[in-house]
Amino acid sequence: MEPMKILNIVGARPNLVKIAPLMRAMKSRAEIEPVLVHTGQHYDERLSDIFFRQMEIPVPDVNLEVGSGSHAAQTADILKRIEPVLLEQKPDVVLVVGDVNSTIAVSLAAVKLGFPVAHVEAGLRSFDRSMPEEINRVLTDALAEYLFITEEDAVGNLLREGRPRERIYFVGNVMIDALRQFLPLAAKSRIGEELGLLDGGGDFLPFAVLTLHRPSNVDSPEVLEKLLRAIESVGRELPVIFPVHPRTQERLKLLGSHHRQLRMTPPVGYLDFLCLLSRARVVLTDSGGIQEETTALGVPCVTIRENTERPITVSHGTNQLAGTDPGKIVTAVRGILAGQGKQGSIPPLWDGHAAERIVEILMREARVGAGKGAFLGPS
Repeated sequence: MEPMKILNIVGARPNLVKIAPLMRAMKSRAEIEPVLVHTGQHYDERLSDIFFRQMEIPVPDVNLEVGSGSHAAQTADILKRIEPVLLEQKPDVVLVVGDVNSTIAVSLAAVKLGFPVAHVEAGLRSFDRSMPEEINRVLTDALAEYLFITEEDAVGNLLREGRPRERIYFVGNVMIDALRQFLPLAAKSRIGEELGLLDGGGDFLPFAVLTLHRPSNVDSPEVLEKLLRAIESVGRELPVIFPVHPRTQERLKLLGSHHRQLRMTPPVGYLDFLCLLSRARVVLTDSGGIQEETTALGVPCVTIRENTERPITVSHGTNQLAGTDPGKIVTAVRGILAGQGKQGSIPPLWDGHAAERIVEILMREARVGAGKGAFLGPS
């Protein structure tokens, strides 16, 4: 019997973290032929290539090289470029992860050609339609045949949207699979020494980590300046390490102001960043994935957003929503530094085996040849 061909899609840096344990689980099974497609949504050395090397992700079988662009242009380019790949590969399943433009574009192209889609991280909702990622999440879940969820709240979200219960699978969190696998390697990182964060005995001094990249936080000069001024007051109490996302870097250039209390660095690789997260006294972020990673690590997290699509990091974990009010952000951080941070607990099934569960379910539920008889011609 021929192996099941699974076309795995990555595009942005968070996708790479999630795809690494999935590719490893698939390659361990002779019954599966995994094919890796990189859309090229994040394409520079620091945002993509270094992740492939550090996380031992195979070289992509296909690279669409779409590059940057507006949401419409990027989505359209991926749609155009993925269609011939789907027609050539004829996969049994197309697996997408997360909520980036690559996720929705490939899902739409695949379903229109009759190929079943599996969505990893399904059912997460912020209920904020001003977030482009929320649109991507809702539409991808409407298209996908296999819905793999990280937390139990996602079940209710999907059922309310009319998705069948038998297609929803609670498997855990593949990002935590990667974290558990690579944490021992991250502990050997020299990033603490390079950034001057160690004391004379080689132990880490107290420091904070900051990430900002969401358009609502960085695209408006007034909002960005307000947030950075607030976080600068935190920087007077302990160093704030700020790996600057390329999008944010462009906005900072336009802003033209200097924030001497923030230790700005270029983006860092996964192992270095994981080392920083695991050693930080507090993390400030507007990222979804970092909310999950800090919960798994037991590190206090202050989320600079009014909402989160990952509510389990608040109900079970170490995360607290501070919004974008400078006073609330500073108060939250000072509370943590005073020992009042949330202790948190590890959510159910965040045990490092989510990828294995996903592969087992696909082998059991998906059908070899499922997409072979689909309508594959032009309209």
